[in-house]
This record gives sequence, C-alpha cells and structure tokens, in this order.
Amino acid sequence: MSESAGLHVLLLSIHGLLRGERVELGRDPDTGGQTLYLLELARALGEHEAVGRVDLVTRLIRDPDIDDDYAEPEEPLGPKASILRIPFGPKRYLRKELLWPYLGELVDNLVLRLRKLGRVPDLIHGHYADAGLAAARLSGLLDVPMAFTGHSLGRVKRQRLLAQGSTIKQIEKRYHIGRRIEAEETALEHAAIVVASTRQEIREQYELYDQYQPDRKTVIPPGVDLSRFFPPRGRWSAASRRALKLLDPFLRNPRRPMVLAVSRADPRKNIARLIRAFGNNQTLREQANLVIVAGNRERIDDLDPGSQEVLVEVLKLVDELDLYGSVAYPKTHDREDVARLYRLAARTRGVFVNPALTEPFGLTLLEAAASGLPVVATHDGGPREILEHCANGLLIDPLDTEAIGSALADAISDGKRWRRWSRAGLRGSRHFSWPAHAERYVREVRKAVGQNERSRKFFGAKSRLMTFDRIVISDVDNTLIGDRKGLKALLKVLRDAGHRVAFGIATGRSIALTKQVLEEWKIPTPQVLITSVGSAIRYGPRLIEDRGWERHIRYRWRPEELREVMQDVPGIELQSPEGQGRFKVSYDVDPERVPPLTELRALLRRAKLQAKLIYSHRAYLDLLPIRASKGMAIRYFALRWGVPIEHCLVAGDSGNDEEMLSGKTLGVVVGNHDPELDRLRGQPHVFFAPGDYAWGILEGIEHYGFLGRIRVPEWAETPDAQGVGR
Repeated sequence: MSESAGLHVLLLSIHGLLRGERVELGRDPDTGGQTLYLLELARALGEHEAVGRVDLVTRLIRDPDIDDDYAEPEEPLGPKASILRIPFGPKRYLRKELLWPYLGELVDNLVLRLRKLGRVPDLIHGHYADAGLAAARLSGLLDVPMAFTGHSLGRVKRQRLLAQGSTIKQIEKRYHIGRRIEAEETALEHAAIVVASTRQEIREQYELYDQYQPDRKTVIPPGVDLSRFFPPRGRWSAASRRALKLLDPFLRNPRRPMVLAVSRADPRKNIARLIRAFGNNQTLREQANLVIVAGNRERIDDLDPGSQEVLVEVLKLVDELDLYGSVAYPKTHDREDVARLYRLAARTRGVFVNPALTEPFGLTLLEAAASGLPVVATHDGGPREILEHCANGLLIDPLDTEAIGSALADAISDGKRWRRWSRAGLRGSRHFSWPAHAERYVREVRKAVGQNERSRKFFGAKSRLMTFDRIVISDVDNTLIGDRKGLKALLKVLRDAGHRVAFGIATGRSIALTKQVLEEWKIPTPQVLITSVGSAIRYGPRLIEDRGWERHIRYRWRPEELREVMQDVPGIELQSPEGQGRFKVSYDVDPERVPPLTELRALLRRAKLQAKLIYSHRAYLDLLPIRASKGMAIRYFALRWGVPIEHCLVAGDSGNDEEMLSGKTLGVVVGNHDPELDRLRGQPHVFFAPGDYAWGILEGIEHYGFLGRIRVPEWAETPDAQGVGR
C-alpha cells in the first residue's frame, strides 16, 4: 500500500440494480437495503482522508426491460468513489440465485479491468454470499486481504424456512441454499475481517458456521445520512404537501397519525400481519392511517413471484377488512419521497413500524429516528441494539398480531411519551453517522493490510500478479535446479527486477513433490505454479487453485478407464500415489520395452478414450486430459491475465517442455537438455543456451533483453523458414 496514494477499497455487490441516483429500492427482493447501504458506504469511504479510491463493483446489464444506466461501465459517486460494472453471464438481468454459474467469469473479467486501472486494491470486500465467493477467489489470486458481510445468511434462512413448514427439497429448488451456504463458508474461511452490523448477528448467525472465528469479527453499525433525514420544521411545508400528494388517492383523512412501514414486498417483511394488526385494532382504525411503501411497480404481474404474492395479499386484506380510506400503498416513489414521508409521519404524531420476521440491522429505524419519528420494531437482530441506544420506541413479537396492534395504538396515544421518544431518537441517531462508520472501517482495514504486508515473502507480493507485464516460467528438474550458485544468481536477478517481472514454475511433479523441492532448494513460492505436467494451476503464497482451468480440462477425462486399458502395456509401471494427480496418470518407463507412442495412442483410440501422452527423459509417461499440458496451461494463464504470449519467457530441458517452448513464447533450452529437444533448433523463438541449469535461464533473459525492451524474434523470410513456421 502506498500511503501517499491512500487505501484502495474494492466493494463487491453483484446482484440487484445499483446506480448512484434514482435508486430503485424495493423493485425486487434483490434490490433492497443492501443496495443503499453499499452506495452510502462507498461515498463515505470516498470522503475519508486515508482512502485514495473506492470502487463499488457490480454487474453490467443490457436488458430492454431496465434502464440503460445499468449498462454504463463506470459511474462516479464522488471525487474518489465510483461504480464499476463488469459484464458476466447473459446480458439480461438475473436474480441472484441464477448468477452462481457465472462467478468465475466475473473474476476473470474483473482481473482484466483491474489491470487496465493499473492499481491493486488494498482490500476486497464481498457483500452477500455470491460476491463473498467471488471475493475469496480474487483475494487468493491477488494475495489481497478480504472482508465479508453476509447481510442475510443461508443457514439462518434455511432454519426459518424449515420452521415455517418448507422442505429441504423445496428450499434447495428455489434458493439453491446448499451452494449459498458453501459459498458463505468459503468466504468466511478466506476473510481477514467479517463486518457485522450488530452483536446479535455475530452471536446468533455467524456462530452457526463451521468457519466461525470470533477474532475476525467486528461490529460496525451502518450510518444514516443526517443531511437527508431530519425532523419537520415549521408549519406544513411544500415537502409535506408533496408527500401528501402520494397518499391522496388512498386516504380520506391524511392528517391523522400515520403508521408508516417502508420495506421491500417480501414475505419476510411481514406486511400481511401488520395489516391484520391494524385492521383488528379499533383504536387504530378510528384514529390512524396505515401507509405501506413496498417498492415501485407499474403492474403487479411484472414483479417477481414473491413480490406478487405479497402485494396481492395486501389488496385482499384491505378488501377483507374493509380498510379503504385508511390504508395507502403508493405504486411509485423516489428516494426523497421516503424522507418526506418520515417527516410527514412525525408531523402527524405517528409512528414508524418494522414488523419483519428477521432484521439483521434495520437502517430504516435510524432514518425514522433522525426524522424525529418514534418506532415500533421486531425484537429480532438490529432493532434491539438500536432501541437499546436510542430509547425511542417499543419492541414487539412479529408473530403476535394482537401485540403489534396494541403497541402501535399505545405509541400514538400518549403525547407526552411520544415527544420524549422523538427527542431521544434525534439524539441517539447522531451516533450512527457515516463518517463514524468510515473511521472505524478504515481502522480495521489498516490492521488487515498491515498484517498481510508483514506476512508476505518477496515473491508473494500482491502487486506482482497485477502489475507485471512479463513472466519467467521455468521447469524444475534439471532446469531451475541442479546448480545452487546459478539458482541463487537467477533469484537475485528476478528479485531486483521489481514488480514488472513475475516468476512461475511449470513442472511434471505433483504439488506435494513440488513443495518438497521448493523447500529443499530454498526457492520462494512463485506467483504461478503449474504442476502435474500442466494439469493444475495455482496462484500466490497460499497456492489457490484455478478452478476454471480444472473445469476446462475435465473434458472427456476418464482416468479409471485409462488405467484399465494401460495395465497390460509392457515396459510401464504405475507410479506411486505421490506421482499421480486428479488429472494425471503417470508411469515409470523402461525405454527398451515400451511400445512407440503411436501404438499407445492407437490403443487408446480403439478403446474410445481420449488422452494426451507426454513422454520425457526416456523415463516417464504421463497421460493427461486432451486439453491439458504445460504449454496449454501457460497460454490459459496468459489469456486470463492479459499478458501477451511473447512476454512469457519459458525454460525447459525435456520432452514434456516441448509444447510450452513452441509457438510465440520466448523459449530457452538449457545446455544440459535432453536430445529430444534438438528438433526445435532453428526456430527463432527458441534459444539454445550454452549454460546449464539456471545459468542457461540467465543467458536466455539476456538473449531476449527480457528485463528491458523485449526483443521478439521473427521468422526469417525464406521458403524453408516459412515452411517450418506453418
């Protein structure tokens, strides 16, 4: 981290609809309080003096049914804060449960976007399970500390749905809850900080997880924008009249005390029970109005099934209980309308109500408090801690309809207590400000960044994989190792080259055997580790596996059938388990007895099996998926990270290095190479070094001018050379 540049914080929130203005809160279950929280957090962090840049990453969407705003790649939120929209998956808008298959694409595309920015984030903060999983992968790739906020957690949701009578099968079909829980476990496993809004959230929700680690949890309550939420001033204002206009189609006497509810049209928000509580209480029916702000809609039929269900039930209950004239449910509103409605409710000496079945925090309670409006709220989660601090209302059991009605009637009937609650809420809300939130957040980030900096080795520096523009990738046996003085000299050159040059290894060894040789020869963990003859790719000091590569090479891979067909082949013996891999079947070879590779390939083809055969050192035979090899792995890596293939210097000594040495990579064949590589002589992109082992790699670096302006050789313009190149 550069202190002069300030912290760079990357916030990930990839479902729902995010934009800086005209926020569509309540449009669907995915566009709720989390959306507003993220926007306010980004703006608040962007105003902190220690922060240099904040990027709020979300999904770029091109869909005729939504505004074009969501197709803009970047949108400023302030001088140092922006929304970055990354395309992944289908272009159209998708609800969060359908985004899971495309998270790998998000990570790849975000890496390319960060490379274009030319700056590595100091912290990656994933919000909700999907972004938490993406943040974990990105954190592992970049060796950047990660924060996680679940907002609502899968294990808790599953418990409550089961308690309401749903079956595991139903829950899984609708919510893919198992995948979500696994993603949350992964996010918690990788997170340096878990940011919660309340102590209860940590104690009763995160504690349910296998990866629960209390020392990583921190409570930072969200803030409230006191410039937007404030009590009514003077007589009935123009703003109050604008708010009244929203209610005119519904209410006979709009100046009665208002019971105000603001939420998404979601079954968990318990709106139906609130209407019954209001309709069944005679005091409320005679003295108050109920105003329900449940998102925006043009037609109920255009909403998602859950929202449709809620709003249809609202209409039925108003009719059943004959509440016409005393219940309002406006179709559309903007962000400022909500603030005006809080003030209007306070002017009428009304009350704000949040009867949600579950409420991780309850930002609307703070908005109401800052507007001088007392509250009645569920006794779950955040409301308990907010009322503990603000002392401005009552807690209720959200399942007790009669108690909800009694609490609301009680709140509006005692004028003296109403005024006391109003003043207490105004005082208490000032402690929940966004500047205070940002200050605590930055303090926690600095601790995490400092710990990460102290734990890094020089080859593990996060900047290498984000700021490099070239990479040296070497085979291990008889190339990188073999001469300790040469190895020491090579490592010094790479270290002195700085962040522009990354270092990688491509070996036939398994990961376990590779770790042994790295330790024995005191080789720092490289940024890129390609093992098992290219069938596995890992990144960074924590050796995070590239799952995208695994999915890519799994194509037509049938290892058990391969072993069965190969078991009677003379001159080969299956290696011990240490030499095997999930995508590699390996044999020791007696070169005098083993049949030619052409015969082995024909044998597999007759058995309708597909595999790539790699023969090296006249001693080893590896069977790989047809899409796997060192060369293919390097090209996949180069494509993923946006590195020109001619900026990859690769060094090897044997037949299993041939594919990575061929093509437009800058190849280096060390002096002690096997004769099987001599057929590469004459190719301009392959340099045969006089020096053995690491000395040969150093000569290759010098040959190509690799640490300066790279010299990329071209084919000579002769018929023979062109023929070789085809």
